Amino acid sequence: MGRALLEPLALFLSPFAVYAVYLALRARYPLEVEHWTRGRVSVLTLIGLAAAVLGLFAINAFAPRGRGVYVPAHIENGALVPGRFE
Repeated sequence: MGRALLEPLALFLSPFAVYAVYLALRARYPLEVEHWTRGRVSVLTLIGLAAAVLGLFAINAFAPRGRGVYVPAHIENGALVPGRFE
């Protein structure tokens, strides 16, 4: 569950981090309010949302898929046999 929340959150926050690094490299203090105008924050939010949505689509498209039929965990001869794909 944590991974499902952290990956899109990281993708959403990455444009803000890149902009803060850009400000730091330009020798400007990135925490000043004048650098974070409504327009810039709006553009960064849209870019972050697009990155999160595209990232979720990419994760879904390239995720490994189980092949075959899933056999759930069960007990055979008193021993627990883990679930597996056959």
